[in-house]
Amino acid sequence: MNPAVLLVGRALLAILFIVSGFGKLTGAAGFAGYLGSLGIPGGVAMAYLVGALEFFGGLAVLVGFQTRIVAYVLAVFTVGTILTAHMGDATAAMKNLSIVGGFLILGAVGAGAYSVDARAGTGTPARA
Repeated sequence: MNPAVLLVGRALLAILFIVSGFGKLTGAAGFAGYLGSLGIPGGVAMAYLVGALEFFGGLAVLVGFQTRIVAYVLAVFTVGTILTAHMGDATAAMKNLSIVGGFLILGAVGAGAYSVDARAGTGTPARA
């Protein structure tokens, strides 16, 4: 595995979640209204929870911290967003399905050499 390619791939996956999560954290009331329109309970607390998962999960992927675990968590979360928020929008659902694929690959191969996991010796080396 090319560690530079893994770094770029992680960054591209992460940026969507960092930006989206930040928007949810700074606009929790509006996002809570959207969640309510989907029939998802929890209001502002759920909005903050989702925003924090996206923002901090994205940061973890970006720096390569606990990458395998975070990648699998975000893959499951993204499947949930397909089923709850994107079933009526085939383009968004397919985009999210592609993101799930990216997270599954990242979970399988790990963060690579340019990561906190590698520096700390906590990650499994990337496999081809």
